[in-house]
Amino acid sequence: MSSSLSCEWSLKMPKGLDLEVSHHPVTMKSVVNLIIAMERLKTSNSEPVLSTDFQDENLLSIMLESIVEEHSVIERTGAPPQFTSRDEIECTVTDSQKRSLVLVQSSMELHAVMLQGGSDDRKVHLNMSTYAHPTPIAETRPVALGIKGTNLYLSCHEDDDKPTLHLEEVTDKNSLTRISAESDMVRFLFYKRDTGLSISTLMSVRCPNWYISTAQDDDQVVEVCQETAPRYRSFNIQQSKSQKKKPS
Repeated sequence: MSSSLSCEWSLKMPKGLDLEVSHHPVTMKSVVNLIIAMERLKTSNSEPVLSTDFQDENLLSIMLESIVEEHSVIERTGAPPQFTSRDEIECTVTDSQKRSLVLVQSSMELHAVMLQGGSDDRKVHLNMSTYAHPTPIAETRPVALGIKGTNLYLSCHEDDDKPTLHLEEVTDKNSLTRISAESDMVRFLFYKRDTGLSISTLMSVRCPNWYISTAQDDDQVVEVCQETAPRYRSFNIQQSKSQKKKPS
């Protein structure tokens, strides 16, 4: 087998240069490296290859170029990009109609409710974690949104091929510290885009062009929708006053 390979490939080499395969390549990777090196020789100028200045070191360099090139590709593409958590702030969220988010325990849903005086204790406070994006998108910041005092986080994934918003319990919060862009955990991430002073939209990373939104009627469930839906997609996100106080 080795002699037949040598004979076949030697016919393809530049005139005056022979190729001898001392043993059969044991893997397809070895065959590919050999073919790449041979092609480099074929495409090189004949004079340098056949001149007296062409030595074993030159041939070795050509062989190694393909190996180094292959190694570089593996280095760049081997590990998937990651979202890395940077910091966390406590905040309150109201929609463009000044309705607060309220947790409905019986259905494990968030509702947008116009609270009356003295009912502020019903609104939820969110712990918003911000992330460094592996490939930054202009004017957006990836965030994860958890309900303060619980292990519940907002997530978006498809049910029956339609993106839906959920509250999911995360028992190991360290699992949200680093999130692979190719993992199912991206369902917990949203792109926060600021459109005005403290005014932002929240688009799902898992389901692009689907936004956290509230209904036109009061006390309805918070869902995700597309831009064309008759729902409110802008939110006033304010850092909680307790966090703004400086230590004495």
